Amino acid sequence: MLYELIAIVRPGSLNEVRDIARNAGTLVLRSGGVIRGYTNWGVFRLPKTTTKHQARYTDGHHFIMRFDAAAPVQMGIRRQLALDPRMIRFSVVKLGDKLDEVKDVTGKVEWNDTRNLSSTI
Repeated sequence: MLYELIAIVRPGSLNEVRDIARNAGTLVLRSGGVIRGYTNWGVFRLPKTTTKHQARYTDGHHFIMRFDAAAPVQMGIRRQLALDPRMIRFSVVKLGDKLDEVKDVTGKVEWNDTRNLSSTI
């Protein structure tokens, strides 16, 4: 099954982001899964102030990881990220489970630029 991890890490250190992404990737690889790719979107303002582990955040470092793995693997990633105090928010989304659905999905996630969208309409 193809999954997409969308994660928001506390801003400040790129090494923290790399460490979290590396740990999640290691879980996937050790279970026999495949990582399709990582995309680092950088630091963005959050839609609203978020409190996590008694700290308030207005900005967060966003990254996305696409991976193929079994369902128990993504549950393990969720468990690990929920316990990490450096995480602000995360979501794991299933993109598909059949080969026909996911064969053309790449590992890179492009930023949806609304200026380009409005110029094509």
